[in-house]
Amino acid sequence: MSVAYVALARLNERRSELGREDVHVQIRGWPIELVNGAGVDGAFIGEKDEEIKLQVATDLFASFDANSFAASSLQRLALTAAADEVDEVTGVGVPMELRRFMVKDGVDIDDPELLAAVAQQYGVADPGSVDVVLAEYVDGRARHVAGSPRFFLNELSMFCLSLDVKRVDGALRVNVNTDAFATLVTACLDRPAETPRGSCLACGGVDHLTKAERHRCPLGQTAGHRH
Repeated sequence: MSVAYVALARLNERRSELGREDVHVQIRGWPIELVNGAGVDGAFIGEKDEEIKLQVATDLFASFDANSFAASSLQRLALTAAADEVDEVTGVGVPMELRRFMVKDGVDIDDPELLAAVAQQYGVADPGSVDVVLAEYVDGRARHVAGSPRFFLNELSMFCLSLDVKRVDGALRVNVNTDAFATLVTACLDRPAETPRGSCLACGGVDHLTKAERHRCPLGQTAGHRH
């Protein structure tokens, strides 16, 4: 989750710098407890987040409480899916806001009161359904997603490991994979502001249409998925 958060935050920063708000992003659920078959190890996540903060991302990480990290992500992912039904800004804003609460304020982002407050802040009336998250997880597996963050851009599928976290001699080492991030930016942002409408591939990625032409596929999914 932390690696995905950094990749998304940096991509959004770069998108703003380049004035490419015409490139739409959709964040989809990849519940780690289903991927791993067990609840998330808050102690390990806390250690990793601390090292990411100290070594490469002091601006994004301020505080993390391993004791407040919930073992399940399903409810907040359900809210993320519901937020995306409002519009793209809300669909990206809600999950990024929740991640900021986790890594900057060290709060439990699966707390029902916090989820309700964020939903109210962004005007999301529906708390969402876990069934939608489960469907996104099944769809991700069908697309051969094996890790996060995975980006889909039309027919292109990219696993962007912008941070390489390894244990060396008993300590975690975090390295920035600048090549991977540069490839992602080039693929997503170094394209014309408007291109011909493509085959949605049952919605396999960003169509790079103008905001007025934002694509909706027959399945009701929004273009620009990230698992």
